[in-house]
Amino acid sequence: MRPRNPLFRSRLMVVAASLLSVNLLCGFGLFHKKKYEKPITKDTIQPDKVLFDKAISNIEHGNYLTARLTLNTLINTYDTSEYLAKAKLAIADSWFREGDAHGLAQAEIEYKDFILFYPNMEEAAESQSKICDIHIKQMSKPDRDNAEAQRAEDECREVINKFPNSQFRKDAEQKVRNVQEILAEKEFETGDYYFRRGSLPAAQGRLSYVSQQYPNYSATDQALWELADAYRKMGDRFENQEADSLTKIVRDYPASLHLNEAKARLTEMKRPVPDSDPAAYERMKYNIQHQTHEGAIARAMSLVTGRPDMGTAAKQGAPVMAAIAPTAPVSVPLEAAGSVAAGAPGGTGVSDVGIGVASSSSGLDQKNDARLSSQTEGEHKASVDSNGISTSSSAAPAPQAPLPTNHPYTKKQLDELKRRQDAAARAVKKATDAQARKCAKTPTAPDCIAPQVAPPQGATSNSAPLGATVPPVTSMPGTTLNSIH
Repeated sequence: MRPRNPLFRSRLMVVAASLLSVNLLCGFGLFHKKKYEKPITKDTIQPDKVLFDKAISNIEHGNYLTARLTLNTLINTYDTSEYLAKAKLAIADSWFREGDAHGLAQAEIEYKDFILFYPNMEEAAESQSKICDIHIKQMSKPDRDNAEAQRAEDECREVINKFPNSQFRKDAEQKVRNVQEILAEKEFETGDYYFRRGSLPAAQGRLSYVSQQYPNYSATDQALWELADAYRKMGDRFENQEADSLTKIVRDYPASLHLNEAKARLTEMKRPVPDSDPAAYERMKYNIQHQTHEGAIARAMSLVTGRPDMGTAAKQGAPVMAAIAPTAPVSVPLEAAGSVAAGAPGGTGVSDVGIGVASSSSGLDQKNDARLSSQTEGEHKASVDSNGISTSSSAAPAPQAPLPTNHPYTKKQLDELKRRQDAAARAVKKATDAQARKCAKTPTAPDCIAPQVAPPQGATSNSAPLGATVPPVTSMPGTTLNSIH
């Protein structure tokens, strides 16, 4: 007998090892199929049921394209089948299981179609919950684009609003709290950056929005503390706003690390210190105790996946169901930010703009230009009497301290600005005096002859006698005010 070929023997050993590894993997369950969540166990040999079972088997084994073709055959062939709604939902689930960006986008379309055609079925609430999950899967970290987080917040709210009695309501409320934790983190990090950099009005706008829109955020007490500190640094005119922020910390966040500091600050300001809310204390304590933090492996994987950590989100507390419009920062005057032209005495701090169709265009031809608004009440109205003395029809308003700005001048910069202004004024005066001396020597010079302009009716001049020639004020040749600066 001829001996076996060594090459054949080695190949046989490789095939045997491969079969053994496959059996081991199957034994560990790595190739185990994932069961479908909504199987139909009705035992029948109807053709539509056979097609549905075949499609579900394909979905469980990952053959999504074949499953969708089978389900579309069922829908198009048996349009009165009792499995029609289940088949349409299974198509959406197959796209959802694929998991890529294209699959999730198609799954959202299919789920919305299912809700449109079958709004009263129990699966409609589940479909809306799946749409919420689609956008949660695509959320990024707080320092990235938050468009998907905003979409997730809106879609999860729809579960609560449209299906308040469904079994998915409680889960949807927690999802809203998780998403709002990420949205609030983005706003707080931005406000904290402005606060540490000294841009106090910008920090005030962000931190105030966090405290109003996201009361369940894990760092709202820190946002209120930095907001109160920003008001304190912007001056005494914001003392009431500072006291309000400190009062919220004491009353609504009694487990905060800044509780004693807030009480001490209110006592120093001679403001009443409120009592802490016991329910708020228990809720805040429960949320702190039930926070979860990612491990080292999860943090390392998040650098690759970009998934946000929502373990610090609140577990108790009603989620905020309505969005508020951010107000204008305190550095913007209310007259500029509000609707003064509409007849309001002052601005509201909200600069929303609406668009409409005008019913008549006669106002454009008959009314005055809105930009040329008349003098408001209390404005200093000056006039000149026949003796040249300035009079005022009402008392001038008391000057107010300037509003804070994000770019304050230092004392050195103010001194340098004043020095340049004084130098420019001296240069203009020097040029004016030189021109006056020139015109005194040669009054017939071309640049010394004043143009003959008729004075306004009823106007008189007390600065020079009648018939006198007043030389015009001009700058030196080749010199402008910009060049002086």
